[in-house]
Amino acid sequence: MSEAVIRPAAQHSGRPDLLASLDPLLRAWLPRQRWFAGKGRPVTGFSLVAASELLPAGLLHLLVRVEQPTAPLGESPGPGDCYQLLLGLRRTLPPHLAPALIGHPEAGPLAGYAVYEGLHDPRVATLLLERLRIPGTSGPLRFEQAPGAEIPGGLAPRMFGGEQSNSSLVYGDTYILKLLRRVVPGLNPDLELPLLLAREGCARVPAPAAWWTARLPGTEPLTLGVLQPFLAGAEDGWELALRTLAKGDDFAEEAYALGEATAEVHTALAAAAPVVSLGPPQREVIADEMVQRLRATAQDVPMLRPYVPALTTAFEELRRLPDAEVGFAQRVHGDLHLGQCLRASDGTWQLIDFEGEPARPLSERRREQPAMRDVAGMLRSFDYAAGSVPEGGPAWAADCREAYCAGYAAAGGGDPAEQTALVRAYETDKAVYEVLYEARHRPDWLPVPMAAIRRLALARESSVAHAREGRVTLPDDD
Repeated sequence: MSEAVIRPAAQHSGRPDLLASLDPLLRAWLPRQRWFAGKGRPVTGFSLVAASELLPAGLLHLLVRVEQPTAPLGESPGPGDCYQLLLGLRRTLPPHLAPALIGHPEAGPLAGYAVYEGLHDPRVATLLLERLRIPGTSGPLRFEQAPGAEIPGGLAPRMFGGEQSNSSLVYGDTYILKLLRRVVPGLNPDLELPLLLAREGCARVPAPAAWWTARLPGTEPLTLGVLQPFLAGAEDGWELALRTLAKGDDFAEEAYALGEATAEVHTALAAAAPVVSLGPPQREVIADEMVQRLRATAQDVPMLRPYVPALTTAFEELRRLPDAEVGFAQRVHGDLHLGQCLRASDGTWQLIDFEGEPARPLSERRREQPAMRDVAGMLRSFDYAAGSVPEGGPAWAADCREAYCAGYAAAGGGDPAEQTALVRAYETDKAVYEVLYEARHRPDWLPVPMAAIRRLALARESSVAHAREGRVTLPDDD
């Protein structure tokens, strides 16, 4: 493309004609993307935050704010979500890029071009790697490398199909580049925490080799992408668990090893980042947020409403916990489940995707939390796997939960069996999140978290009965 069509970002970032040219295309294309968070709400307009052209590949890098009339459930109305778009521009689109076509603008500076999802173009993907190999800037974009990183060129790129809330490219089975789609000012934990863990020498998390950010006036930098080693031959924990279930095999040994890996990561994070007390005021804030999410979700998902009183007791119990039973708060993964774990070809487990739950504010995702939040997330994941296939069942999930907690405790983590109230509160909060997610995105899956909701609603009564008998059990233990 010529300089006359797309001017440097400093000249056209405030012009309405660029977005006017793209507006009809983006209104139709964006809501269909798996990573678009504003599904179910009409798009009323766009505003351009920043624009850069990465030459010579004809790649237009945009940060676009999407305007929608209402906010998602549980979020305050704001100026709209900001998305990172990488748009390829060609006069004639070759057949192999036809599935990536976004459309043909009819007017404005992009008229006469085919606009397409640039990540599907090997030429564009190669350009991104080259920019990461050579640190520097391009308009508001800043490309950086880890000290001592040596990134080879000439690695063949391909799209990675496993992403959901973001997008990824794999380069020659050597690196994986994760591109964050919904971006906010501030250091994203998916870059921050792996860097901290690398400095601690923790081998359970792939260390970032390079990354890029956007530096905009009057705001903190926005994290846009992270390049990390690709674990060739690694097995996704979720897929591995489902295959094990389908075969009727035991998964307890793997669950134990996962518990060990989780404890090692928590220990390294506690050494690398601040650890804070979790006194009554902090617990009040956490419990209030959990109650608010429960009530807001129940308004949106009516079948949850009968369980609100019973579920609330798990959060109220958190307020009343003695300090000795709570411990401290630290940086954690924030969205730990089987799909965030990879079993490497040597049999060891790796933890990935430290972004946290993308729907939650960045400030909350970067906040210190009890380590039991991650433990509860993994316990929910075992239950989720068991409930998502015909071969699953409570016994399989219970064995995995017990083994995971045993591995976690053996590797130096706190014993989850001694923190049942804390684990129960976070499990309940996670199940409520799952109900909202499935109701919005995958209604056919809604029975899976609702089954957990029904069991967790009885957890308080069950725990009281067990306490009278002198027994200690894990929450949701059938």
